[in-house]
Amino acid sequence: MQVHPPHVDPATRGAIALEHAHLAHNYDPLPVVIANGQGAWVTDIEGRRYLDFLAAYSALNFGHGHPALIEAASAQLGRLTLTSRAFSNDQLGPFAAALAELAGKELVLPMNTGAEAVETGIKVARAWAYRVKGVPQDAASIIVARGNFHGRTTTIVGFSDDPGAHDDFGPYGPGFVSVPFGDADALAAAITPDTAAVLIEPIQGEAGVLIPPEGYLRRVRELCTEHGVLFIADEIQTGLGRTGHTFACEREGVVPDLYLLGKALGGGIVPLSAVVGDAEVLGVIQPGQHGSTFGGNPLAAAIGVRVVQLLAAGTLQKRAQLLGTRLREGIEPLIGHGVTAVRVAGLWAGVDIDPRLGTGRHISEMLLARGLLVKDTHGQTIRLAPPLVIRSTDLDWALEQLHLVIEGEAARADSGQAPAHAVG
Repeated sequence: MQVHPPHVDPATRGAIALEHAHLAHNYDPLPVVIANGQGAWVTDIEGRRYLDFLAAYSALNFGHGHPALIEAASAQLGRLTLTSRAFSNDQLGPFAAALAELAGKELVLPMNTGAEAVETGIKVARAWAYRVKGVPQDAASIIVARGNFHGRTTTIVGFSDDPGAHDDFGPYGPGFVSVPFGDADALAAAITPDTAAVLIEPIQGEAGVLIPPEGYLRRVRELCTEHGVLFIADEIQTGLGRTGHTFACEREGVVPDLYLLGKALGGGIVPLSAVVGDAEVLGVIQPGQHGSTFGGNPLAAAIGVRVVQLLAAGTLQKRAQLLGTRLREGIEPLIGHGVTAVRVAGLWAGVDIDPRLGTGRHISEMLLARGLLVKDTHGQTIRLAPPLVIRSTDLDWALEQLHLVIEGEAARADSGQAPAHAVG
């Protein structure tokens, strides 16, 4: 593929300027304006094609415009889109049954966004602590991991240690205890009789695809069972095939008490999230105690059923494992040659860029100029998360671009030259 010009064209500048003038500045996107997408590829308003190697932070696990999902959405769009939960609809029951079976659980509580699923999990854990475990009223605590990213509501950012997410949004509610991620001993020491739940990401995505030590998730499960504490797995980004398993917890053969799901559950078409668990836990929520006008709407449910069907055969999970090995083998040779560390789980990678090459943002812009879309996080890390439907030849092409950019910038750094200019 021809390298894109190292500048931003007038139409793109105009579209970005319009956004900048009328949108709150809560994002700093890369300078590309996407107009169309199909599979793992997107096209910008100038007609240039890019390989999407981020997949909307795993919301597009099945790629852009997956035929089965578009068919389901189109068919439902002409029939019924919303009833609210004041009434039943003919899509919600089949969706809940299918998702419960996929997760090996009994009940589903549907919501819309990932943050709503986390907030719902917190409410369920507290209600369970008071009504089942017998924790004194308003004394329940939830243990979380440092470096977490569970969303951006005020409750959630209150227990974040990321200054950008946390600072200047207080006062924050009590009831959360933070321990180091991956440290089972610290977790064990933090558990008290008033602990309601442990809420963790099996792999921390926003933090840079941080994978805990082998055995950590098993120990979390053991500790929760031993002390009568709920294990809540935030699988919003790690789940639904991304790591080569339906759920990342399967990497260690553990089953949490509650799964928090989102992102890919809506097929990249609509927001759809869910809390999934057994009746002994989710059954604590009674009518009137929690809800959402759009939660479980028939359009999202119809798409969600097809998402579950795509995952039920296990083909996409196996594909993520196989291509994930190819991804790992392609990236690891860069360690020591512009990359300081690589973490890979299925078709998901965190790549730490040597500071001599510039920031992760700089490398992302260099890759953008070559037609590859990735995104930086926490300064020096870029995240790679292509759709699970990506072709192996496209994966190889992406790895080639990664090598060209990083090795080229490493050579510049070694020779004392300034970093190359990508876009502007």
